[in-house]
Amino acid sequence: MKKIAIIGAGISGLFFANLLRQKTEYEISIYEKNNSISLEKGYGIQLSVNSVTLLNKIGFKNINPESKFNPKKVDFYSLKKRNKICDLDISIFNTKDAKYTTLPRSNLIEFLKEKLPSNIIQYNKKIKKINNIKKNIELIFEDKSLVECDYLVIADGIFSSTKSIVENKDIKPAYSKSIAVRGTVDKFLFKSIDYKNISLFLGSNFHSVIYPVNKDNKFNFIAIFRKDLNKNQIQDHSLFKKDYFISSILTEMSSKFDQRILNNLENVKCFPIYVSKKIYKKKYENIFLIGDAFFASPPTLAQGASQSIEAAYELYKNLDKNIDFFIKKRTKRIKMINRRSKFNYFVFHLSSIPMIYIRDTIMKYLIKNKKFIRIYLGKIYRG
Repeated sequence: MKKIAIIGAGISGLFFANLLRQKTEYEISIYEKNNSISLEKGYGIQLSVNSVTLLNKIGFKNINPESKFNPKKVDFYSLKKRNKICDLDISIFNTKDAKYTTLPRSNLIEFLKEKLPSNIIQYNKKIKKINNIKKNIELIFEDKSLVECDYLVIADGIFSSTKSIVENKDIKPAYSKSIAVRGTVDKFLFKSIDYKNISLFLGSNFHSVIYPVNKDNKFNFIAIFRKDLNKNQIQDHSLFKKDYFISSILTEMSSKFDQRILNNLENVKCFPIYVSKKIYKKKYENIFLIGDAFFASPPTLAQGASQSIEAAYELYKNLDKNIDFFIKKRTKRIKMINRRSKFNYFVFHLSSIPMIYIRDTIMKYLIKNKKFIRIYLGKIYRG
């Protein structure tokens, strides 16, 4: 029986463990540095059909329908012109059993966690050192405990300390010069949007996404706001939890977005957005990276969770077969998604009035062009 150590109890790590549970030849352990898995409410995620199809393999289609939502379209709005630009029908990619889904992140994490035996996840486990990397991997934790494994799967996020230990150098992501503001908001504060859809508001160096995550009246709110920070601000992780800083960000945003909405945000969180500098190049036959530890793109294609799920499934399918194929396929796909995420980021944040006019005109045409949509999004949503 092969022993597999998974570092990180996030979406990718938990889903990978659920997949491995379907095979008896693996002994699985998940090591989580925190003392519990956060199930904090009020943080929505989007799952496109590519990931829902994979989640259905472990029973996701049976999740309580009241705890999720299936939007039909993405409605695009111009904040400068205060009008609707166009809408994108994302339901064209749906199948009978897999539909574009929005839900609280905590609901997905809880679903993945509950399907695993409680003794699989060990908490307060942060790796200090790794020995015998090439075979019979030995993990030494900060609490001085030691375990051995045949495979090491690193899924501890974009700030993966485990990746730095394996590479024997400090690997840090890049600050994208953007801040995200998350929260929940009463849907009835929006008078002119379709409550069944995702609403995407485009502004100058700014965009906001609002969508339902279940059948109640609270919507998920996220805004991406371009902002330069100095080195000290970036390194001060506590800064983004301080009330005065969050208040200052909301004040800056008020010149771009409806002040009434911002005043009524609940459960507000503020954090800098980081992206990976380069795609990880595999060095060892028995060590793998998945999720944001492998690569993190800008969040402007809403593929963060979906790609974590995809990567876990692809590794599961190729673990004892063709690892080179897994790496090549994942690298090619991540490059495509990263390019399109960066392009969306640029297009969403245009400031020049002539450029905004050109963008809106082109969007109205392209979004109705089924061939373009199937090429631009179909390759992503259908994997």
